[in-house]
Amino acid sequence: MAEVEEQARKPSEEFTDESEEEDSEEEPKLKYERLSNGVTEILQNDAASCMTVHDKFLALGTHFGKVFLLDIQGNVTQKFEISSVKINQISLDESGEHVGICSEDGKVQVFGLYTREGFHENFDYPVKVVALHPQFTRSNYKQFVTGGNKLLLYEKNWLNRWKTSLLHEGEGTITNIQWRANLIAWANNVGVKIYDISTKQRITNVLRDNVSLRPDMYPCSLCWKDNTTLIVGWGTSIKICVVKERNPTEMRDLPSRYVEIVSAFDTEFFISGLAPLADQLVTLYFVKENSEQMDEEFRARPRLDIIQPLPESCEEISSDALTVRNFQDNECRDYRLEHSEGESLFYIISPKDIVVAKERDQDDHIDWLLEKKKYEEALMAAEISFKNIKRHDVQKIGMAYINHLVEKGDYDSAARKCQKVLGKNMELWENEVYRFKTIGQLKAISQYLPRGDLRLRPAIYEMILHEFLKTDYEGFAMLIRQWPGELYNNLAIVQAVSDHLKRDPTNSTLLTTLAELYTYDQRYDKALEIYLKLRHKDVYQLIHKHNLFSSIEDKIVLLMDFDKEKAVDMLLDNEDKISTDRVVEELADRPELLHVYLHKLFKRDHHKGQKYHERQIGLYAEYDRPNLLPFLRDSTHCPLEKALEICQQRNFVEETVFLLSRMGNCRRALQMIMEELGDVDKAIEFAKEQDDAELWEDLISYSIDKPPFITGLLNNIGTHVDPILLIHRIKEGMEIPNLRDSLVKILQDYNLQILLREGCKKILVADSLSLLQKMHRTQMRGVRVDEENICESCHATILPSDMAKPFNVVVFHCRHMFHKECLPSPGTLHGVQFCNICSAKRRGPGSGILEMKK
Repeated sequence: MAEVEEQARKPSEEFTDESEEEDSEEEPKLKYERLSNGVTEILQNDAASCMTVHDKFLALGTHFGKVFLLDIQGNVTQKFEISSVKINQISLDESGEHVGICSEDGKVQVFGLYTREGFHENFDYPVKVVALHPQFTRSNYKQFVTGGNKLLLYEKNWLNRWKTSLLHEGEGTITNIQWRANLIAWANNVGVKIYDISTKQRITNVLRDNVSLRPDMYPCSLCWKDNTTLIVGWGTSIKICVVKERNPTEMRDLPSRYVEIVSAFDTEFFISGLAPLADQLVTLYFVKENSEQMDEEFRARPRLDIIQPLPESCEEISSDALTVRNFQDNECRDYRLEHSEGESLFYIISPKDIVVAKERDQDDHIDWLLEKKKYEEALMAAEISFKNIKRHDVQKIGMAYINHLVEKGDYDSAARKCQKVLGKNMELWENEVYRFKTIGQLKAISQYLPRGDLRLRPAIYEMILHEFLKTDYEGFAMLIRQWPGELYNNLAIVQAVSDHLKRDPTNSTLLTTLAELYTYDQRYDKALEIYLKLRHKDVYQLIHKHNLFSSIEDKIVLLMDFDKEKAVDMLLDNEDKISTDRVVEELADRPELLHVYLHKLFKRDHHKGQKYHERQIGLYAEYDRPNLLPFLRDSTHCPLEKALEICQQRNFVEETVFLLSRMGNCRRALQMIMEELGDVDKAIEFAKEQDDAELWEDLISYSIDKPPFITGLLNNIGTHVDPILLIHRIKEGMEIPNLRDSLVKILQDYNLQILLREGCKKILVADSLSLLQKMHRTQMRGVRVDEENICESCHATILPSDMAKPFNVVVFHCRHMFHKECLPSPGTLHGVQFCNICSAKRRGPGSGILEMKK
């Protein structure tokens, strides 16, 4: 429960929230300030008895019979001398143009603020309350009610005279009246009534709960939440009443409306005032507490609570104890709670003090977060409300947060927040950098310095680089990679790195960083030299990016020693910049590297390096025999004699066999396979490739005395050579491994061939029959003959002009047409007639014409 302590009297006196528990984490809902200026002077000499609130101004009544009109800051704008005794009630209509005032000596005045014309009357009894019709200014009837020992309705008749109507009497003094739309609610000693002025019916009577409390000491509090919801507070009881329309079938002699109590509950303290706040209630409590020293009650500070009504109880949302002036002397009846519906302002009125409570806004929320050192949340809240924020500077909040983090020793978080907080303020940035230098935390802020459009002075960046260079080579290298080279004086940093290298010349981190600095400075040769020395992976990227091919012509061996694959790919991709001849020249003394280069060149294009193919034979033989045979197969520029010489010298049998066969010496090649390799399967495969009967004869002759070779031949030659030729030449009594299986395989192969032939024959016959049937169907179709067709012999129209006369036309399947009499007689054979034109084409030029002439 938050306390609001009284401040020293100043021109603008404010309340400050102060929690009873210093470490409370619950944020207050309301903030308070004392209504000062003219009010301060008024209450020094007088005491407040009542006040009414309008959206535009306030109306304050005093115990000495005066009424003051105030602006919302408490400055007096008008003053009315109404009476010499206490003003009991002031009422304003919705427009704020008319006011109703009643006093303890029976005076009642209702008049316009801009004209004193109206109702002025003195009664012989105290008038406790007055209430104007909400639309008093606009209404023709100018209705208002007064309450003393009776409830009277005043209105003007058609003669412009005031007419009085008695609405209620006989239940004691009327202490409160609230008028909303067509409903008038009032409280007397017995309870609360509601009167419907439109139907002229009283529609309810809500009885008072605690009849032991004096109604003059603990008066009833009434408040309309809307046009149909009345909130009643009396003693320690609160009721929420809703006016509803009665079902027409249930009316009989009953009023057209009735009241339903939707919520009723008791409170801990005595109620001095009520006001709605959305779906919640603001309650002003009069508090009595027991003294610890003496066994008696004393008057404590009043409380302003926000509660959430429930059907039979309530939930406390917030509770504030208010230190109003002279609270020790006040009774429950001395406090009032008025509110302004438009701005959610709540006025706590006591005889010597008026306090204004209002909902806390975003600025107040941020203030509270800062007070509780919740800087992250405060910064987020300030950023969200940046467009509407008035009192809070986001940067100021952020700086407070940074200071807090530095004090805690969380330097990295503090540095990270600098990006968000300092923004584009260069002066603040530089101040923070120097502060971090003072506390020895330049490394913490280095990662977050601006390096885009906003840039600090080069000296700032250089200072940080020098700091890293002294203590952290890796961190220094990372900054050099991350920061653009134009942030600092590159020459100065190069010199500093060079000085450190004098003490540690082999430090790879410093050497790599120096190469990067040279690159920023466009001294690529120096950077390339360092990268090659270090065998750094970025050397190839540097060459490509900055087109340094002219600089590497004499460094090809170094590049290939570092990474042969990457180096060769780069050289081959840039043949227009470094020619093949130049590369071969540079690699002449390193044949193993030359082979790698020429091999990849050959893979890309078999013809580009053709003049080096002879040289490549020896290179393949020396360094890469597995690729020699594929090279010999694919190359069309390789001298076969030279290749054969090298292969024979090195006893490369497979390569020699290939070369011999390619040079036409197939019998010698087959001999090498059989004699030197002893591989019957390879020999058979070779014979199949060459498809030469003499080779098969040589193979059989060589194998006839070698049982394993015979087995191989029996298993494989059945589809190329008649196996009977081989079987007849086998010596009687020779033991041949797996002979039975081989013979079975020969028979199976033969049967398979027979089956294949029969199958092919069936397919051929079926296809021929199908095509013949298709041709027959095609030839059986009719042929269209019309006037556009001509006789191929006489070239006259094929159809006669007189279709009534008989005529004969011959149409061939080739679509040539003849008059029957024009068709030459030799075009027939055994009763079959042929087209002379198509027959002539098959026999030769001119024969058709001769036929025609015959």
